[in-house]
This record gives sequence, structure tokens and C-alpha cells, in this order.
Amino acid sequence: MAFTFAAFSYILALIFDAVLIFFAIFHIIAFDELKTDYKNPIDQCNSLNPLVLPEYFIHLVFNFVFLVAGEWFTVILNVPLIAYNINRYRTRPMMSGPGLYDPTCIMNADTLSKCQREGWIKLAFFLLSFFYYLYGMIYSLISV
Repeated sequence: MAFTFAAFSYILALIFDAVLIFFAIFHIIAFDELKTDYKNPIDQCNSLNPLVLPEYFIHLVFNFVFLVAGEWFTVILNVPLIAYNINRYRTRPMMSGPGLYDPTCIMNADTLSKCQREGWIKLAFFLLSFFYYLYGMIYSLISV
């Protein structure tokens, strides 16, 4: 049993992925509150927009660590979400600050359902990734 850089990268990914799971759950709850009119769209967008860039940064950081560790399959699994996040941020509505969600158009039924579906898909991806990273950490710890 040896502690390698690959094992460290999986441990780091487990911790960061847990944070991303909480971000996804927060997004799902926030969009549900918007859908049921429990919260004001301006307040909700002000609480959601500061989380967008940290989510993207956290995901990029541990994938960069996987890249340095030579865990190519794990990087390839994460590339589609990284590409989607970059495209989503690049094509975001014109806003004065960082973030994705505009209070004026977030209440459109199609935009709200798209954002809610995106939150569920990200939650599923992060949950599956969590168990894969757990498997990868155990495998890298016992395989040397």
C-alpha cells in the first residue's frame, strides 16, 4: 500500500466533489423556490451568481491535478462538463457582474425549467463522480 500522487488527487477530488454536490443541491433548491414563488428573483440571482465562478474553478482545479497525476480516463470523463461550463459562461446573458442568472429572464418558464434540469444533471454527474473518485482512491492506494 503506497500513497501516490494519484491517490492524493482522488482524495482532493472527493473533498472538492462534495462541495460541488452541495452547490448543485443549493441550485436545485433555489430554482424550486423560484418556481413556487417563495423568493424574489433578484435576491435569488444575487445568491446564485457568486457561486458560479467558484464552482467552475473548483472543477478545473481538481481536473488539472488529475492531468498532472496522469489520470487520463478521469480527465476524459470530466472534459464534457468543463466544455459545457465554458460554453455556458461564454454565451451567458449580458450582465454587469460575474454569473449566469439574470433576474429579468430567470422567471421565464423555459429558462427556469432549463436551469432546474441543469442542476439535476450536474447533481447526478457529481454524485456518480464522487463514487468513481472513491473507487479510484481505493484502487490507487491498494494497487502499488
